[in-house]
Amino acid sequence: MDTSLHTLCTLFAQLGLPDSPADISAFIASHPLPAGTAIEDAPFWSASQAAFLKQALEDDADWAELADTLAARLQQA
Repeated sequence: MDTSLHTLCTLFAQLGLPDSPADISAFIASHPLPAGTAIEDAPFWSASQAAFLKQALEDDADWAELADTLAARLQQA
């Protein structure tokens, strides 16, 4: 059982993206998510990244809360 604490940095690492706080801020600033678009449907994800986010949300996995947080931040960008 994975009991590690997940953060936006670990979510970005899981997605294979640069994961420093500065990298995350830059990604959010340059990848706005239109209102009404599910995070996994955003055009900037690879197929595997979108599948990971979709599965995390469907399973209500440990990553789901972070996916929701990221979606909210992307919509505010």
